[in-house]
Amino acid sequence: MAINPNHIDGLEALTELFIALGFFDMALPYANKLLEVDPLSANNHYTLAHIHYFQGLFDKALENVDYALTLNPELELAHHLKCFCLIWLNKKQQFQEFIRNTSLIEEKNLLFRLVNEKHSDVPHQIIEKWSRLSKDKTMLVPYDVFILANSHHTATAFSLLKEMIDQRRGQIINYRQEPFLRPLHKINGFTDLHRSNLSSADITSTKKDEEKATANVLDKDQIKTLKDKLLSYFKEEEPFLNPQLNLNVVAQVLELNNNKISFLINQAFDVNFNDFVNSYRLKHFKLIALDANNSHLTILGLAYDSGFNSKTVFNTYFKKIEGVTPRAWMKANSL
Repeated sequence: MAINPNHIDGLEALTELFIALGFFDMALPYANKLLEVDPLSANNHYTLAHIHYFQGLFDKALENVDYALTLNPELELAHHLKCFCLIWLNKKQQFQEFIRNTSLIEEKNLLFRLVNEKHSDVPHQIIEKWSRLSKDKTMLVPYDVFILANSHHTATAFSLLKEMIDQRRGQIINYRQEPFLRPLHKINGFTDLHRSNLSSADITSTKKDEEKATANVLDKDQIKTLKDKLLSYFKEEEPFLNPQLNLNVVAQVLELNNNKISFLINQAFDVNFNDFVNSYRLKHFKLIALDANNSHLTILGLAYDSGFNSKTVFNTYFKKIEGVTPRAWMKANSL
């Protein structure tokens, strides 16, 4: 890349690496560079859509993947990604029209119901059908694992996922980021499925110098307006439930650079970005933890359902704010 910054294969490799590791803010510059180099590549637009999808920006992802399919209607992975965006956006009519006369219609409809209608009954016949598939006839996208993960068959889903990871199957390379697999995060052993030795601190930032400093500091009126917009976004969209939420995602929604978002939160709320987001996650945890319908879930499972993606971060933040451990708080507040 130092010799040729426009090297397509190098740009694609770095983008995919950062996506797999969940470093979306680092993947975006390379994805955008790919579009600069080849703006008519359907695959490049699909890649950008995939980043937005993993960030939980399903509207943006849908816009990008639609353009990818305009450039290449035969791009099968883009077709599935559009299905997923429509499922998460609960666009039932558009979804039904899009999947008409396509393969795996039964799986697609079942996944839509599981996510949007909380229909958790997976027909035994379809599970038998999947079990009969030979290894060379597996699905390009693992609908079986996604469906089982969002039903009462999470243990089976976890077992299948582990098997695919052990086999180094390409379909699940981004399993940690995949929204359909979030129910598996609470299962004991999920965090041990695979560990990367690479940290974002090991990577030199590619951001331009002007992004490193906050130019044109926000005035009081701007802070008030943006504060209201930020609060509305967190109330209506609940982005804090996305464990991959980061500064870059919020910056894109408010159409500001990362440093201005950080400055805004610091000035308006006197906290940093992580504490701001975790305050919402903690409030959500306390709400669902006292719900009798969730009594079967573990404390860690409730934390993951609230957007926390690390046991250590959850316990540390909880003790910092509440002054007691989560278990002690649960005991004191249980009826």
